[in-house]
Formats: sequence, C-alpha cells, structure tokens
Amino acid sequence: MSNSAANLSDYGMPDASVPDLAMVRVGGTGVPAPLPVPEPGLTPAELVARARNMKSVLRAEAAAADASGAYSAEMHQRFRKAGFYRIMQPRLFGGYEFDPVTFYRVMLEVSTGHPGTGWCLTLGASHAYLIGCHWPLQAQVELFGRKGDFIAPHRPMPSGRAVPVEGGFRVTGLWRYCSGIPHATHLVGGAWLERSDGPPKVVQLVLPRDKVTVLDDWGGDQTIGMKGSGSNSVSAEDVFVPAHHVVEIPALAARPDGMEAGTEGTRLHGNPMYLGRLMAPYHASLVVPVIGAARAALEEYESIVRNQAIFTDPTVLRADHGDFQRHLGQALAWTDAAEAVLIRGLEQYMELCRRWAADRTPITVEENLRLWLLLQQGGRMACDAVERLFQTAGSTATRQGATLLGYFHDAQMYRGHMSAQYETFSGYLGRAHLGRPTGFQNL
Repeated sequence: MSNSAANLSDYGMPDASVPDLAMVRVGGTGVPAPLPVPEPGLTPAELVARARNMKSVLRAEAAAADASGAYSAEMHQRFRKAGFYRIMQPRLFGGYEFDPVTFYRVMLEVSTGHPGTGWCLTLGASHAYLIGCHWPLQAQVELFGRKGDFIAPHRPMPSGRAVPVEGGFRVTGLWRYCSGIPHATHLVGGAWLERSDGPPKVVQLVLPRDKVTVLDDWGGDQTIGMKGSGSNSVSAEDVFVPAHHVVEIPALAARPDGMEAGTEGTRLHGNPMYLGRLMAPYHASLVVPVIGAARAALEEYESIVRNQAIFTDPTVLRADHGDFQRHLGQALAWTDAAEAVLIRGLEQYMELCRRWAADRTPITVEENLRLWLLLQQGGRMACDAVERLFQTAGSTATRQGATLLGYFHDAQMYRGHMSAQYETFSGYLGRAHLGRPTGFQNL
C-alpha cells in the first residue's frame, strides 16, 4: 500500500486528518517530525490540580451522564483542553509522554468527581499509550494524525473476524463493553485472523470510529452501576483495515520471549515506558474508578454522620458515636491503602521497564501477574470501604437516587468484572511462582 495520504481514504480516514509520511520524515532518518504539544510547559502537578478542580462540575453533571451513558460533549472538550487525552501519548505525536503514575493520579481525581465519568475517560484516554507501544511507525503516524488526536477503547478478546484481502483485511465483528467509545476517534479490538495455512490466530486491530456502529445499550437503568462509563457495544460490518494497523499482542504482552529487542515503541520513542507490558496498566484503569468511588463515598458518609443523630438517642450525632467513628476510620484506612497500592504498583511497573532498559532483564510472567494481583488488592480494599460505608449509613442510603447507593452500585460493577476475580488470579500467580503453567492464556 502506498504511503500517500491520498490513498488512505480507502479505509475510512479523512485525507485532511492523515499526514503524508513523505511530508513528515526528517533528514532521511525515517523519524517523523514531532507534532507540537498544546502546552509545552505543562507539569504533572498542574494536570492533577486541573482534574481536582473539576470535581464540582463533574458532580453537577453526574445525573445527566448516568442517564445518557457518558459524559457530555462539553465535558469532553474540557478534558481535551486540559490535556487529559495526551498524558501518556508519545511526544513525537503531540503528547506529554508523562508516566503512568501521572496519568492515573489525574484519572483518580476525575473518578472522585464521578466514578462513571472516570471509567469512561480512563478507558478512552489510556490507549494512545497502547498504540505508542505496539504499532509500527506508519500506523502510528496515520492513527495519531496531523493533530495528534487519538481516543479509543480496547477490547482485546477476539470478537470479530479478519479476512485477508489485498493490502489488509476485511473485518466484521461485535465488541461489547467498549468503555470510552462515545467520544472516541477509533476502536481497538481483538479479532480472529483467518489463515490458509493454519487455524485462525488472535490479532489486535484498529478501526476508525466513523466506520463502526455504536449500539444504544448503555446508560440509564441498563446496568446497576457505572452508568456513565460509555461502555456501549460496537459493531463493524466488512470494514477494510490495512495490514500495518493489525498487530499481535499475545497474553497482554506478558511473555518475556523476544523482549531483548524491545517493542516498536521503545525503538521509536526511546523511552522504556513503551515496553508496553499491559497487565498492570490495564488493571489500573479498572481500579482507579472504584478508588474514586471510595473517596466520594467517604465524603458523602461524613456529611451523613455530621448531620444525622443515632437511632437510640436523637440528641447524639453519629459523628460523636464510637461505632460511626470506627466505620469511618476503617473506610479511610482502606481507601488510603488502596490508593497507595495503586501508586506503588505503577511505580514498580516503571521500575521494571527501566530495569529492562538498563540491562535487558526481561519482565517475567510472574512479575506481570504479581502487579495485576497487587492492583486487584487495591480494588478489593476500595470496594470494602464503599461497602462498609453503605452498610452502616442507614436506610436513607438505600433509596433510589441516593448518592451513596450510586457509589455502592459502582463498586459492584468492579466486583463482578472478570479482571477483578482475585481468587482465580491467585491460582495463576501461585502456579507461575512454582514454575508451572499458569492456566491463563497459555502462559
């Protein structure tokens, strides 16, 4: 396939949004000219502060976001202007290239304002990092485009089929729970790639947003929680995807085989962050919203106990009774511990990436799983905190529309997620530690 942007419209990319590779190459080196960063001097602390200052507007919009299934177009523009979609995006393509710790600190502040919005934003904004890690140069240039705009959910389980044709594949499929799709530019999805010389294999491919159909199956009363997370199903019917937009990432890149050479991302961007072992950052994306729910539930519970009396003596505020003090203290401790686990897990992830850069020590299957399970414990403690608060807040918290009930329901959405099943994953980790097959995706 030609590198000319004029030919890229064959697969649904508007010509104006896709740079010509010949135009952006510099000095014959094969490295594109960097796209400008919107605010070159922006710091991680400023990003976190921006997110924290949005809490009141996020809560004011929460009911509307829950009803519609996602945050509004106006909120989307606020996030875009604030730089939240570009935090882990490579500098080469107009991103800030900050580390995962910065990204998830920002997402935690948004999730404290509204957990559903936090889930939607996190799962849409985090996958510019995925593309920066694992897709080849030509694909990265085309997908980030002239302005560096890339937002996409990722559904890695194969839910479609890719049939080879000249220059690429024709793709048909249905991907459920595509969190972040309402404001996305693309969808990244797993598919079965048909082969003439063997059984189908699993690949990951990128579909333009304007070539897929977003189903109206999220928001309102269609789920008990995370109603504003934008987790709609997405279908595609016979969409052409060029070959270089399709990659293999077996078992979330947990295998150490071939790691010495690094990834497309480490070679292109020169940053070990783009080694792209995905188990830790992917689960962090699910843990962040539930920690935000725990933080928000603490605020609501404190308001309740400061303003309501105990049942047995209307002259005594709950805030002055030992039982409620203890419940609040326990939930505070669990939430603080969950946040500490989140941040430390992400720091450990970066330490492993830097270790690889220093001496090419691979990140093992066990190390990947240990990070996943570490983060699961953070999610577990955050859910414990929300549940303790809900169970002790009194019957008013159980009424439809009660704020604390909403946070309780959000926590249950995490509890039921396949990725949060720590009992099952403990077996995977134990087997990895003992040198046995894990039972997880042939690891």
